[in-house]
Amino acid sequence: MGRRLTVVQLLPALNAGGVERSTLEIGAALVAAGHRSIVISAGGRLVERLNAQGSEHVGLDIGRKSLLTLRHTGTLRQLFAQIAPDIVHARSRLPAWLAWRALRKMPAPKPHFLTTVHGLNSPGWYSSILTRGERVICVSNTVRDHVLRHYPQIEPARLTVIPRGVDPQEFPFGFAPDEEWRKAFFAQFPQLATGLLLTLPGRGTRLKGHADAIELLAGLVARGLDCKLLLLGADERGRAAYLHELRALAQQRGVAQRLVITPPRDDVREIYAVSNLVLQLSTKPEAFGRTVVEAIALCRPVLGYAHGGAGELLAELYPEGRVPPGDITRLVERAAELLRLAPPIAPLKRFRLADMQAATLDLYAQVSG
Repeated sequence: MGRRLTVVQLLPALNAGGVERSTLEIGAALVAAGHRSIVISAGGRLVERLNAQGSEHVGLDIGRKSLLTLRHTGTLRQLFAQIAPDIVHARSRLPAWLAWRALRKMPAPKPHFLTTVHGLNSPGWYSSILTRGERVICVSNTVRDHVLRHYPQIEPARLTVIPRGVDPQEFPFGFAPDEEWRKAFFAQFPQLATGLLLTLPGRGTRLKGHADAIELLAGLVARGLDCKLLLLGADERGRAAYLHELRALAQQRGVAQRLVITPPRDDVREIYAVSNLVLQLSTKPEAFGRTVVEAIALCRPVLGYAHGGAGELLAELYPEGRVPPGDITRLVERAAELLRLAPPIAPLKRFRLADMQAATLDLYAQVSG
């Protein structure tokens, strides 16, 4: 990539999530290419992994939504002066405001300021900071359209779409879990051991469409299909009232014995691989829809609502899996079709981790000249 670059990425913390994952993935790619990778955040459980990959971490609480956080502007300015980065890449709104303010009063030549819009943020002054990057990365065309619609003053040429990607080594095509895992999993959840397994991964929030999944299950059972439903990751602390609501709905629809709700788990790949259908039923459009790519990478059929980033991915990778948002009747019909005979799935040729890493590093090289 030419000369050695120093890149600073900023985000609130390093615990879990898509922003955090992308930060580590780009850090690893920078180090592998011989560049210097520095991350500034309040820290978290992923710091150890970040350091193990060869990146450096600077602990600074730049994500707390408080006026006191503005005091870190001067600290950041001093850090930037010491580090002399080529690029400052902000991945979240408050860190972006702090970095922008810090850079504004630095003498030339200043580091290049880049931003990534990871989500469909509510439009307005606070979110507008993510459009102030010299270049603005959008994680999908859905996000790019959102930015252009709400910030018409931005030059489209400053926007670059770089979708997130999955690692084919982590999600290999045609993967099947070993017998030991299968025995342990089905011993833990014996009600899932027979019949057709539908899996909806997602946090315990109404936006993930858990109620629609339960309605889908009831509709398929009414058609005589022996289906089970796993709500993977929905059992989170503080969500007891919501889970009670979901179980009551399942009871009312006569499918309570066919429903399993689990906390977040680390064996997502194995669970996808034994699922007959992976669901993406978010009731609001999402920015990307990583679930879709992970399941397709494993050669598992996906059924989802045709909106947002997930709809965009389905249109390209598995159009047979799209249904209009909220249309439960069509959802049941299409699920029954896919469970009877799912169209073949080709190995991924886009949306791979290496594609995302290469495109981001190419952009860094362009910007830094």
